[in-house]
Amino acid sequence: MTHDAIVVFAALGAAGQVLAAVLLAAGALHLVGVRGPLRLVRSLCWGYELWLVFLVTALATGGSLFFSEVAHFTPCELCWYERICIYPLSIVTLLAALAEDHRVARYLLPLPLVGAGLAIYHVLVENGAVSQSSACLLSAPGGCATKWINEFGYVTIPNLTLTVCVLALAFLAFASKGGQFDER
Repeated sequence: MTHDAIVVFAALGAAGQVLAAVLLAAGALHLVGVRGPLRLVRSLCWGYELWLVFLVTALATGGSLFFSEVAHFTPCELCWYERICIYPLSIVTLLAALAEDHRVARYLLPLPLVGAGLAIYHVLVENGAVSQSSACLLSAPGGCATKWINEFGYVTIPNLTLTVCVLALAFLAFASKGGQFDER
């Protein structure tokens, strides 16, 4: 059962990575003057941006709690910092979506931005590109370099965190811009 749930979370993460790639490609095209793809993506999620952030971060919150409380994976120090950036988003975006208050989105942008930076660093530690600190080694068995999951040959917990942060950042950017995205 635990492995099946891990595969489901990894598959959701891989689907999220495809969506994140589409969003990043549309954003890159927008920067070079091709406005159509971003307009299309923007129109598809118009009005649901905060709900999408809630969905993504609530799944991530549930997944991280599953990994630590059900699968008994000990969160390392970097995992805790990453969780600090994601957990509040699930609560605040739910409340903002219920109130239809998109103004809050611009104030939430730093959370997934910092979370993405931490996740990138964590991926680098996990893959040996950066050495882990002594705090990492003390925080969990094997430290921050432990790959508790490694589905499809590349999906790890920090990889999932990075996906969540990129998606949350994109949807929050849409929500904070309102209808102004097409004009720039």
